Amino acid sequence: MKRFFTNLGIVQIFCSLLLVIGIMYVSNYTVYKNSISGIYANVTQNNNLAVKTMIQSFDNSFRSINNIIHSIHGLPYSNLESEEDGRIDMAKVYTMQESIATLVSSVDFIEEVIVFYDDMDLAITSTGTSSLSHLFENKYKHDLYNESYWRTYTKGKNSFKVMPGQYFKVATNTTWQRKKLMVAVGGNKIRMSNKNIIILIDEAALLKHVNQKLMIPGASLIVLDQERRVILSTDSNSDLSGVIDEIYFNSSQEASLRKEDYQYNFYKSDFNDFVYINKVPYQFQNIDSVIEANKMIMLSAIIGAVLLSVLLSIYLNKPVKKIIRQLGGTSRGNDFRKILSGIVKMQMEIDSTKKKLEDVESEARRSVFLQAVDEYACSTEHDVEMDRYCSDILHSKYFVLLMVHLNKKGNEQQSTMPVESIVSVLNTALLKEKSDVQVFYDKNLQFISLVGIKQPDERAILIKRLKLLFTNLEQGELLGYSVNVSVSKLYATELVNYKFAYRNAVNGLLYRVVNETSIVLDVEKIHYGWSLYFPFDKIEKLSNYISNGKLQEGKEIISETLRENADRNIHHHQMAHIAKTMFMYMLRHASGTANTDNEMYKLEQQFLQKIDYAHDYLDIENALIDVAKHIAKHNKSNETNKLNPSFISQYIELHYMENLYLDHIAEVVETSPKYFSSYFKKTFGINYVEYLNKVRLSHAKELLKDSVLSIGEIGEKTGYLNSSTFTTTFKKYFGISPSEYRKQN
Repeated sequence: MKRFFTNLGIVQIFCSLLLVIGIMYVSNYTVYKNSISGIYANVTQNNNLAVKTMIQSFDNSFRSINNIIHSIHGLPYSNLESEEDGRIDMAKVYTMQESIATLVSSVDFIEEVIVFYDDMDLAITSTGTSSLSHLFENKYKHDLYNESYWRTYTKGKNSFKVMPGQYFKVATNTTWQRKKLMVAVGGNKIRMSNKNIIILIDEAALLKHVNQKLMIPGASLIVLDQERRVILSTDSNSDLSGVIDEIYFNSSQEASLRKEDYQYNFYKSDFNDFVYINKVPYQFQNIDSVIEANKMIMLSAIIGAVLLSVLLSIYLNKPVKKIIRQLGGTSRGNDFRKILSGIVKMQMEIDSTKKKLEDVESEARRSVFLQAVDEYACSTEHDVEMDRYCSDILHSKYFVLLMVHLNKKGNEQQSTMPVESIVSVLNTALLKEKSDVQVFYDKNLQFISLVGIKQPDERAILIKRLKLLFTNLEQGELLGYSVNVSVSKLYATELVNYKFAYRNAVNGLLYRVVNETSIVLDVEKIHYGWSLYFPFDKIEKLSNYISNGKLQEGKEIISETLRENADRNIHHHQMAHIAKTMFMYMLRHASGTANTDNEMYKLEQQFLQKIDYAHDYLDIENALIDVAKHIAKHNKSNETNKLNPSFISQYIELHYMENLYLDHIAEVVETSPKYFSSYFKKTFGINYVEYLNKVRLSHAKELLKDSVLSIGEIGEKTGYLNSSTFTTTFKKYFGISPSEYRKQN
């Protein structure tokens, strides 16, 4: 018998159900023991305490309003007119407006404070100034409470009054909002000043402030002013006819009245004689019959639950055994913990599989998109398949493509974010702007985002919002990265347009100006230009300076050339071409002085990578200077050998103004003229005389531009025997005479 119950697990199921029955019985017995009437008495007692707390909050709120009115009356400037010309003194107006704003800033249920004078249309509020008529026609609109009403009201003698809540049409930034407002008007029987004060109170905010939820369900609170008029009620049916006349307040300022199905508890305020009525549902008259019915319900529930437990225990036995077997366990004992552990294991496997499928789907979507933007033609069948897979990438009618290029700033302590994390950050941020968004990783910290657009005119608005979005990302979640974003033109959402948008956005990054200050670039705003600055003579000097170890002079030429191009607003790819050309000039004499060919290969690859992914022209400048340092460092090690490019170019640069015949320079480097001529042509790519003339004429051009020396004097200073030889040589190389060159420059 014991084995039977253990194997079938009926005892486990039956005991579980009996536990539920026991809990039900204890709960019902507790209700019965305390009785409904006892619970009701406790609840109503707690409700009375809660209502008194609310009344205290109401008194404090009205006291705050009264204090604000007295404080505004006490403000200076009873007359806003200027003493000189009788016009309104706006300095006084602004001072009063700031004072009003300060007074009401700490009271969250005050919608607005309005101060105006009998003899002028100006109304001063906590947020600014306006005409009284404009304020009640275009800000707080009501059929009765308009400017005419308040003008007429304030002309009479009235005491402080709180008017019942009315629905106003309140203007917001974009539309009208319907809001229920109470109006508190300062008394003028005894004029403290010539200011008329109106305070608009947000009824919903006031009820929230006094914590209306403290009352029991079904109870309501009604507020009467000194004249026994209802100014606020939480009950839509607040008919008090026949109730107020029957009440009489004793010395404790409290009273109660039972009428029909409700009990009315009256409280009189010590502060302003307001009367607060708490309307509470009265308990059932035939409470005894309810208790007897509750006993029968308890007994019937217990009998029915026991029978149901027996039947369910037998009925659930076989399904439980099958479930355990399906989960890979044994049916011995029908232990429900086995079911739980099996379900947990299954859920973990499902979650793992789901994550893998999501990763695979994401990578597949990325692969399909990158194939779609490939500019090489594919077969028609392939295009049909691609169109089928790409049909659900975007659902909007139009789209723009964002090319987001990140560049890690030079901070070694800053940890590198994984690509998946950056994709998640970009996707989350863009989804806040548009609901139809896809983000893909391209390569080398370059990301592609497709943003769906419903109407063409949304593109301009999107670009403005993207500028703020990526500025915040650069200062927040993508801190440590500089960001460049290129926004393509607007395209219809078709497969063929993806490759056009991709190329359009890539060109935006290439054709951005090197000193672009905006993070987000609109390709439609690009102005194409080719005003490049590339001084060949100075670049020739750069090569000589670096090969001779004159690093500082080389740095100056690099900085001057790049910054002149930056001032001309050339495109990024143009600056990259200039930098690569300067790099090749510096490498002309480096191959023979560097340690190994492999080292120069690494230097070139590192430089090209820095140039291709430079954020601005300063990154390009730093990359060139690093190369110059490397080449200059290696050239220093070969200064003792005279027959090397560095020594030869340096010697010519220092002695170009002398008679540097071939025999003389060959003697300097300790070799024969014939061997030196052959070595020079092989090393420098031109013969010795051509090279010497280029160096001399480079210096001559500077003297022609920057000095007042005569043509003959310049020829002598640059190594020519007479002005005729200088003029002939100059015209041969540049096509114009020295004097014409001086006029042009």
